[in-house]
Amino acid sequence: MRLLEAQDAFFLARRSRKDSPHTTAAYRRDLAGITSLLVGELQRAAGEIALGEVTSGSLRAAFGAFADSHAKSSVLRAWSTWNQFLTFCVAEALVAGNPMAAVARPRTPALTPKPLRGEQTPEELLTATAAGASRARDPWPERDVLVLALGLITGLRSAEMRELTLGSLVGRPGERRLHVRGKGSRERSIPIEAPMEKIVENYLVSCRTRFPRRARGTSAPLLLDRRGDAIGRGALEYLVQSCYRSSGVHDRVPAGASLHALRHTFATRLAEDGANASEIMALLGHASLATSQNYIEATGREQRSAAAVNRTYQALARLTEQD
Repeated sequence: MRLLEAQDAFFLARRSRKDSPHTTAAYRRDLAGITSLLVGELQRAAGEIALGEVTSGSLRAAFGAFADSHAKSSVLRAWSTWNQFLTFCVAEALVAGNPMAAVARPRTPALTPKPLRGEQTPEELLTATAAGASRARDPWPERDVLVLALGLITGLRSAEMRELTLGSLVGRPGERRLHVRGKGSRERSIPIEAPMEKIVENYLVSCRTRFPRRARGTSAPLLLDRRGDAIGRGALEYLVQSCYRSSGVHDRVPAGASLHALRHTFATRLAEDGANASEIMALLGHASLATSQNYIEATGREQRSAAAVNRTYQALARLTEQD
């Protein structure tokens, strides 16, 4: 079988998994990126490469060239994609073994939570935004507060926020829940309390005021841009960054975190308030319990307890008693 034919079969087999369009596009980019490098390595057109020619040697050369021009995270993602693809090929008896075991990959970096710095920073951010701190030409505090609250109160990722519809809010008043479709098409239901219900309602009222002639059904996107269309990824990131700046907390945002800092703040506060790893895993939609455990370890409770048994503290206590 040809390599490209095997890739088509791989995507056909994954259709029943209901991967998100973003996931499918990422897989296609990873497969195409390495395939283009195999073309140079094997000196033949992509459509002519036989699956049997994709050996550990040719893959090592291709991934080496790929690593020269891509970040570690991109190399790791491409390695994972090709490992899944070739594992599929083995299962379908298209090849005898998976050569990816012989291709070195970057070490998976440990998750380091990046919450907003400062005990009262989330409260200051919400208060300033609700009060109209934004300097935008067409301020929309109801929407901005909702976006911040979705991160700080429900821990949603950017893609999850953008996929919310009017029908995502389910349940009776006082018992509302957000139905969320997350990574890997994993679904979860997040309970929200009365204050969050009010934030959503205020936003919906503002939508009806801004777009009085636009009828919206349950499948309509929840979060809108200023034209009344579904908000895009870049616009959502810019919105959050603008809120940081206008609220005066931009210097308390960890580098590279931006909107994701809201999610990390949500998880870290859960851990600090006593939530266990299983509860955090369910609320954040993690695939691995180990990922959720990182938030508990990051709170420092265990490290503080261990440090507190240092016998030298007894000497310090005696010294302070003498003062």
